[in-house]
Amino acid sequence: MVDIDEELVRRLVAAQFPRWAHLPVSAVTRQGWDNRTFRLGDDLVVRLPSAEGYVPGVAKEDRNLPALARHLPLPVPEPVATGAPGAGYPYPWSVRRWLPGETLEAAGEVDRSAVARDLGAFLTALRRAPTSGGPAAGRHSCFRGCHPSTYGDEVEQALDVLRGRVDAAACRDVWARALTSAWAAAPVWFHGDVAVGNLLVSDGRLSAVIDFGTCGVGDPACDLVPAWTWFAGAERTLFREAAGLPDDAWHRARGWALWKALIQLARAADRDEHEQQVRVLAAVLTDPVVA
Repeated sequence: MVDIDEELVRRLVAAQFPRWAHLPVSAVTRQGWDNRTFRLGDDLVVRLPSAEGYVPGVAKEDRNLPALARHLPLPVPEPVATGAPGAGYPYPWSVRRWLPGETLEAAGEVDRSAVARDLGAFLTALRRAPTSGGPAAGRHSCFRGCHPSTYGDEVEQALDVLRGRVDAAACRDVWARALTSAWAAAPVWFHGDVAVGNLLVSDGRLSAVIDFGTCGVGDPACDLVPAWTWFAGAERTLFREAAGLPDDAWHRARGWALWKALIQLARAADRDEHEQQVRVLAAVLTDPVVA
C-alpha cells in the first residue's frame, strides 16, 4: 500500500487539478481511521480512503451531501471535486470545502448541554430529509442502520475474551433487550458514525457534522450512541429529548454502544483506550436512558 502523505497529495493535485497546484498542503492534526485528511490552502480539504473498504463513501458523499445539506441545520461537507487513482494511489479521492472548528474530541471549553440539544436536533432533521435515492443500509455502511443483531457473534467473542473482566450477565441483559425490537417505520437517513472526531465545535457549540462515509437509509438507532460514549448524567436526558425516537430505538442504540465498547475493550492496546472503554461500558450498563 502506498504511503498517504503530503507529497502524494501534492502530486495528485498537481496532476489532476493544476489550478490548485500552488496551494500549500498540510496534514490535519488528528486523523481518523477511514480516510487520511489534508488541508489544501485555506478553503479546501483533501480526503483519501485509507483502504478499499472505505472507497464507496467517496461517491456516496458526492451524490448525497448536496441534497442533504438543504435540509440540515448545520453545515456538512461540500463536495468540490473528485480525483481519480494516480501517482501510485489506487483509489478515488475527494476535495471538499474546509469547515472551520475543532473536533469535539479536541475542543477545550464546550457547552455540553447545548451540544446535546444541537446534536439531537441535527439528527432529527437528518431523519426528516427525503430518502429518495438514498442507499439502503448494508455493507457500505458497515451495517449501521441495520439491526444490531448483525454483530451478535462479535459480542459473544468479545465477552469470551473479556471473561472475568466485565459483568457478562449484565452485558447479555442489555444485548438481549436490544434484540427485542426492530425499526417498524419507513427507513430514514442515518449518519452511521456519530463520533467525537466527526463533530465540529466553535465557541463551545456544535458547528458542523462531517464524515458521512457510513451514512445510509435504515434504522437510525445507531446514531444515538453518543448518549453513552460522550454525554453524561442530565446531558443524556437533554440529548434524548432533542433526538426523539421511541424507547425501543434507545434500547437498540444501547446495544450498538455495548457492542462497540466490548470489541474495543477486547482489543485495547493502550491504557488510555482501555480506560475510555471501561467508562463507556460502565455508562451503558448503569444508565439505560429509557426505562
